[in-house]
Amino acid sequence: EVQLVESGGGLVQPGGSLRLSCTASGFTFSGYDMTWYRQAPGKEREYVALIYSGGDITNYADSVKGRFTVSRDNAKSTVYLQMNALKPEDTAVYYCSVRIRFNRWGQGTQVTVSS
Repeated sequence: EVQLVESGGGLVQPGGSLRLSCTASGFTFSGYDMTWYRQAPGKEREYVALIYSGGDITNYADSVKGRFTVSRDNAKSTVYLQMNALKPEDTAVYYCSVRIRFNRWGQGTQVTVSS
């Protein structure tokens, strides 16, 4: 069974940093691209960042480019999202996802950016 478990969310002041983690199980993690999404209250889920299976290629939404960094540790079956210079508009539930026949999702972790 595919499982994705996000952690690391919390309350942070504007300009602060957080590192999210997503630990995977139930599939060969090193063989799959991993994606981060987020969903703010009252808004649709949106793409944040992608990392290819080998970790050598990444892609970011324009809204986070230069502030967020996605990485992975295939030995630990974990993907990370380092978030710096956080803004109130980054407040959302953050999800990691893998596409195995269809998109699989974790339960999400709440990130709140507020003073």
